[in-house]
Amino acid sequence: MISREPTIERLAIAQQLLLEPFGLNESHLARALAEIRAHKVDDADLYFQYTRSEGWSLEEGIVKTGSFSIDQGVGVRAVSGEKTAFAYSDDISEASLLDAARTVRSIASVSKSARAKVGARKVAGSRSLYSHLDPIASMDSTAKVALLERAEKLARSKDPRVVQVMAGLAGEYDVVMVARADGTLAADVRPLVRMSITVIAEQNGRREVGSSGGGGRFGLDYFDAELVEQYVSEAVNAALVNLESRPAPAGEMTVVLGPGWPGVLLHEAVGHGLEGDFNRKGSSAFSGRIGERVAAKGVTVLDDGTIADRRGSLNVDDEGHATQKNVLIEDGILKGYIQDSMNARLMNTKPTGNGRRESYAHIPMPRMTNTYMLNGDKDPQEIVASIKKGLYATNFGGGQVDITSGKFVFSASEAYWVENGKILYPVKGATIVGSGPESLKKVSMIGNDMKLDSGVGTCGKEGQSVPVGVGQPTMRIEGLTVGGTA
Repeated sequence: MISREPTIERLAIAQQLLLEPFGLNESHLARALAEIRAHKVDDADLYFQYTRSEGWSLEEGIVKTGSFSIDQGVGVRAVSGEKTAFAYSDDISEASLLDAARTVRSIASVSKSARAKVGARKVAGSRSLYSHLDPIASMDSTAKVALLERAEKLARSKDPRVVQVMAGLAGEYDVVMVARADGTLAADVRPLVRMSITVIAEQNGRREVGSSGGGGRFGLDYFDAELVEQYVSEAVNAALVNLESRPAPAGEMTVVLGPGWPGVLLHEAVGHGLEGDFNRKGSSAFSGRIGERVAAKGVTVLDDGTIADRRGSLNVDDEGHATQKNVLIEDGILKGYIQDSMNARLMNTKPTGNGRRESYAHIPMPRMTNTYMLNGDKDPQEIVASIKKGLYATNFGGGQVDITSGKFVFSASEAYWVENGKILYPVKGATIVGSGPESLKKVSMIGNDMKLDSGVGTCGKEGQSVPVGVGQPTMRIEGLTVGGTA
């Protein structure tokens, strides 16, 4: 069997799904873009998308819900200065494409933009970060149900205090195609799967919850017996630990964050503040600070969309640019922001492969991919042992951040009280409050155990949600405010 180069293969799949069934070809795309360029605009693109998704959920020992959907459409965008005109349709046809193109080009009538540069046809560079398989077809329905039932039985067998188990399985097959005014043609075929386990344990009338799960850009066979065992054990253990938890102390104290998913604090407190749109508008706490020290020495933060099979990774972003490994903060010094094409142009810099959108019905904006901190040189046990009195947080729930001030609030779903280097007991209700820029300066120890999360992250911004990844090593931060229940 002769295989085609990955980029050519993805383009062929996209054309078969998004153009050929509707009597379209590249000449029709060129005509639509020419309609937009008939008026002076700075940039324009067409974004076609086909998405097939499926979900299964189990509760009370039975699969209660199953869903399957197909969505497809095209988004048409014209950009003039900092203004965007956008139209979309779930009707993929020459007529709707041209109608949308004529609609969005009207933005140029009230602007003084230059005419968008027209380039020769060029295909996005070759890369293959994940397979172009259809994960929904990678396992039949009977096996999917059996997988959830097996997880449920395993969880109940772990401990008699487990009274309820909820399990979910989701798969998505996403095919996108981008045609830009500069002649760029790009396509991506994006598999995505996720498994989740939630356990409720009860003891002496008290109920607590624990959860686990993971996923990425591969098939459902990723969830083998060993991995399901790991997810179940983590969920059950978290619920049982919380049964023993005490009210969290409150006040200003040392906080140690565990590796992996606690990097979501880094994502919220720092990552959003480094997105290009907020910095162009001057509304971020990091605006105009490139080259300045914004964190303690040893703190290096990256946003990397090129890690194979990761939930936040993309072969190309939603504007057709290759994703990159972007150094945002290096040894405490701010090095750059993450950019989409519009904000990069307005800030006189280059796109960083971070133009992302939820679907064809949304405009792209600068968004994170996989955001993480690099290793330090400390043993994680040494870091925990260094706490005189403080909090050791190993898992987080929800959180939010104010971009302008950089202030964040996070709730710890699993945390422990530590005195004189000894973990004394688990605590419940701990809320961590701080400022992203200030907390980075208070990092005093960084572990050598960096890991990425298991593949569960979803980031929300201006009403749009996209899959992301986070990660970090164990990290000690001084003087954070902990709001507790004690």
